Amino acid sequence: MKRKHIYRLIFCFVMAFAFGSLVGKISSHFSSGSRSDQNSMENSRPSSASLSSQSENWGLGFQEKGTRPTGNASIEELKKYNAWYADDTDEKKIYLTFDAGYDNGNTPAILDALHKHQVYATFFVVGTLIREKPELIREIVDAGHTVGNHTMTHPDMSGISTKEAFQKQLEDVEALYKEATGKEMTKFYRPPQGIYSTQNLSMARELGYHTFFWSLAYVDWKQEEQPTREEAMSKLLKRVHPGAIVLLHNTSRTNGEILDEVLTKWEEMGYHFASLEELVSSGSREARSFFLTDNQENPVKSAAPTHAAGSQKQARGKLTSFMAISAVIMRANSSATPPIIGRKL
Repeated sequence: MKRKHIYRLIFCFVMAFAFGSLVGKISSHFSSGSRSDQNSMENSRPSSASLSSQSENWGLGFQEKGTRPTGNASIEELKKYNAWYADDTDEKKIYLTFDAGYDNGNTPAILDALHKHQVYATFFVVGTLIREKPELIREIVDAGHTVGNHTMTHPDMSGISTKEAFQKQLEDVEALYKEATGKEMTKFYRPPQGIYSTQNLSMARELGYHTFFWSLAYVDWKQEEQPTREEAMSKLLKRVHPGAIVLLHNTSRTNGEILDEVLTKWEEMGYHFASLEELVSSGSREARSFFLTDNQENPVKSAAPTHAAGSQKQARGKLTSFMAISAVIMRANSSATPPIIGRKL
């Protein structure tokens, strides 16, 4: 009888392990199927430009006050392009950015407010501004801020038909920046006109760029229709959320007038400010951690998404096997009743 009990226990172990492996494979199958369906849906979107069949305006859907809105793509979907629209965190931190196509006299007030609060922002600058006002760019850099690439002429980049033309829009800005500051430009990119194009994102990634959309903005760029102080404050305070990438325009008179007060209010709400460099750095650390294999001494060197997906599938299968085996042992020790395998734990 004792030997029979041992055989039965071994049989249960084998069956549990086999079941776990099967669940892992099934999960892998449906995960890959889901991605294929998603890719099919993306590829079926109407084309708005000759280059990209997936080109549209970046938009946000706000849910509840103080929570991150949804975008055209999720944080996870953007990661494969080295792109962000927000930080995936519950920590009350804000990444402040400005789009700077030209200067109309409001930038000094913005720089003063940032200096007062010791906030370091990123200015996404159009090349023509660097060419026309190199001294302003030097002032921004000397104040500790980062200058990112907003292209040379601010076109709809999804309408550019070749990678060479796309690259020229960015490299011309890099050259002007180096001429003005003597430094290499940080490879941060924001698509002009807020155009979301996966092909453009791929091109930017291939050129070594990190792309940044936003999770908080308001209509502040219309010179003849500037929002009132009350309108701007209401939107910026109600829509702020942990991990927000905020987009403002340096040309807004309203922004110049209220930025000091906005920063003060955000600080009173418990928020602090971080740089996009910190966001990129934290993302790199997460990626390194994620791509570790079971043997911690041999990290996976390739950051290919397919390898990551495979690691996740293996982990799910192993975890399921472990849970099933644990259930068998517990039941074998407590009762002669056959174990129920497949219960969600």
